[in-house]
Amino acid sequence: MDVFWQHPAVIMTGYYSVVVLCLIVSMAIFEAVTRYKNWQEIKNGNMAVAFATGGKILGICNIFRYSIEKNNSLPEMLGWGLFGFILLIIAYLLYEFLTPSFKIDEEIAKDNRSVGFISFAISIGLSFVIGASIS
Repeated sequence: MDVFWQHPAVIMTGYYSVVVLCLIVSMAIFEAVTRYKNWQEIKNGNMAVAFATGGKILGICNIFRYSIEKNNSLPEMLGWGLFGFILLIIAYLLYEFLTPSFKIDEEIAKDNRSVGFISFAISIGLSFVIGASIS
């Protein structure tokens, strides 16, 4: 039975399942942090929300990619991935704080694609920095 749990396909399925679950939880947390309803806005064709949400999804997955690559156990991967996700949330809140002349959430909700794209770029860019920092 131990051979089964050591098979690469079983290990990969375990990592995949945990990351998908973390992605779902992460997106629910981001939904709570933002003032708009991500999926309703995307359904309505709001491209700014689609950019911002897509950047969050890619950013989270990229962080977990680094975490899987650099850790040998599921608990270590999960811990570093979740820590990276927390840093991504902090970056989003800093983005809102560092632009006092307008509200990021309000601009994205109004389909300001420039703001949505910058949100996308921040999430992706910082995910590489966070990922590279994972040990």
